[in-house]
Amino acid sequence: MRNESLILIPKIEKYIEYMLEVILKIPRTEKYNIGNEYKKSMYETMSYGIYVSRGNRREEYLDKIDSELILQRIYLRIMLRNKWIDEKKFKVSIELIHEIGKIVGGLIKYYANNKK
Repeated sequence: MRNESLILIPKIEKYIEYMLEVILKIPRTEKYNIGNEYKKSMYETMSYGIYVSRGNRREEYLDKIDSELILQRIYLRIMLRNKWIDEKKFKVSIELIHEIGKIVGGLIKYYANNKK
C-alpha cells in the first residue's frame, strides 16, 4: 500500500499544474478571489499528501485530503455556473479530482481494515 500513497503525490502535482493554468484564465477579479482560495486548498491537499506518504497520522490526513477535494469540487461547480471555465476544463478537472479521490478512498479503506 506504500506504493499507492507514493502515487498520490504525482497525481496531486499533475492536478495542481493543470488547475494553475485554468485559474490563470478566469476573469481577473475572480482569479484573485476564488482563484486564491482554490490554490490554497490545492496546496493544502499536497501538504496532506506528503504527510500521508511519510506515514504521519495517515487516517487523519486522508480525511483532510477528502475534505479538500470536496471543497475543490464545489469551487469548480461555482466556476462552471458563472461561466468562468468551460465545460471541457470542468470535466478534465473533475476527472483529475476523481483519480485522486479513488486513491484516497482506497487508502482510507486499507488503513481502516489494517489498524494495529
